[in-house]
Amino acid sequence: MRTRKRVAMTVSLPPDIAKEYEVMAKTKGETKSQLFREMFIFYRQEKLENEFFRLQKYGVKKAREMKLTEKDIEQLVFEGR
Repeated sequence: MRTRKRVAMTVSLPPDIAKEYEVMAKTKGETKSQLFREMFIFYRQEKLENEFFRLQKYGVKKAREMKLTEKDIEQLVFEGR
């Protein structure tokens, strides 16, 4: 039995955004589906980067609270491996 490689989706947009979206796709020489995939991948990457920086800030805050040095942190990281 074959599995589908794509799933069709319907998106509702205000007319002005829909028109701009079509112009963007045409200008880039891509289909609307290709443009959507590209936009989705970009959005997901941004979200992951924001989460990484949020966790990094949290880690810095905790390290300062615990008065850990960079050497202490390195040791803790490699201990757990």
